[in-house]
Amino acid sequence: MTGIIIFILLGVLLFTGMPISIALGLTVLIYMFALTSVPMEAVALKLFTGIERFEIMAIPFFILAGNFLTHGGVARRMIRFATALVGHWYGGLGLAGVVSCALFAAISGSSPATVVAVGSILMPAMVRAGFPKEFGTGVITTAGALGILIPPSIVMVMYAVSTSTSVGALFMAGVIPGLVLALMLGLVTWERARRFGYPRQPVASWAERGVAFRDSIWGLSLIFLVMGGIYSGLFTPTEAAAMSAVYAFIVAVFIYRDLKISDVPRVLLEAANMSAMLLYIVTNAILFSFLLTYENIPHALSNWMLAQGFGPVLFLLAVNLILLLAGDFMEPSSIILIMAPLLFPVAVGLGIHPVHFGIILTVNMEIGMVTPPVGLNLYIASGINRMGLTEVTVATLPWMMAMLVFLLLVTYWPALSLWLPKALGML
Repeated sequence: MTGIIIFILLGVLLFTGMPISIALGLTVLIYMFALTSVPMEAVALKLFTGIERFEIMAIPFFILAGNFLTHGGVARRMIRFATALVGHWYGGLGLAGVVSCALFAAISGSSPATVVAVGSILMPAMVRAGFPKEFGTGVITTAGALGILIPPSIVMVMYAVSTSTSVGALFMAGVIPGLVLALMLGLVTWERARRFGYPRQPVASWAERGVAFRDSIWGLSLIFLVMGGIYSGLFTPTEAAAMSAVYAFIVAVFIYRDLKISDVPRVLLEAANMSAMLLYIVTNAILFSFLLTYENIPHALSNWMLAQGFGPVLFLLAVNLILLLAGDFMEPSSIILIMAPLLFPVAVGLGIHPVHFGIILTVNMEIGMVTPPVGLNLYIASGINRMGLTEVTVATLPWMMAMLVFLLLVTYWPALSLWLPKALGML
């Protein structure tokens, strides 16, 4: 009964249009003050101690690195390199978009940043090359979602914070699924381009590919800096985030010189604004998790599901349906921070590996980024290509079907997520 009251209260506050972060915190305060005897001092203490986690510091650093790379010309060079590799195939620029999104995802950790960086350059170029506007929009909007699956991933960091799961293991677990999804999106792109006879680029010579590779090597090196440093034990994921921010600053300002020193304060301010927003959500979500734990709701939910005969197959199907529905109305960070503490104990009780469960949640968040009415990637693509939200949604449908098939694949084939971290001795 207490769980029903908590979620009704949260739903009412959200229905009024209140921001999710404030609604979470206010739900905790109202419930604690009106229905429990917990002193407010304990709530205030939890507010501060809840975010005293070393892993949380990775969030602002990855955001800052992504901002430097977005403004620093890295995306443009990666697009040139990807086009040199696959531009001569059917739908060449579309395939270059998928490859570029995968590469930029591996250094930014953010889906919106990937869509902005790649889409603002490639979507207009595809229209000029003779591709329908809808084709380019569908490709980049969905491929941009790779930003939260291919590590480093801010969403994975938030899941790790919520469930005390290893960030490094989650990062490694996202590599193979991310590459598989990129391949599936690329196949859809190629098949549609072949069927409708879309343009192909001239074949690039090996010399041109070499020049494009050398031009983008500084950006590509960040992938090996982050992942290699984590795997080798040279630094933790949080330290890797700090290193990536410093590295991105040096590359953007002193090597590529696309970002002037005078522009750095603006980039820092943008990163600070985004970090403050996310950390405020994290803080209030931790409070909400504290309330759920105090009322023993996760344990009660776990016992109820086990009593109803829920096995892993049925439970994961229910989780996917719940998260896909939530993704239509909430942004990924909020969903992870609310749902993970609630569903995680049930998943563990059913023998589902915490890292595998984290990848399932992350893929659901990917799909939520491209589903209306609040899918952020849809709005970014709509702004770039000046299309209505409904038009963008329809344009993404072929690639969305591939993402749903991939969700089933990653849900019921744990080895897809767990093989690499196990092979590296991280599990």
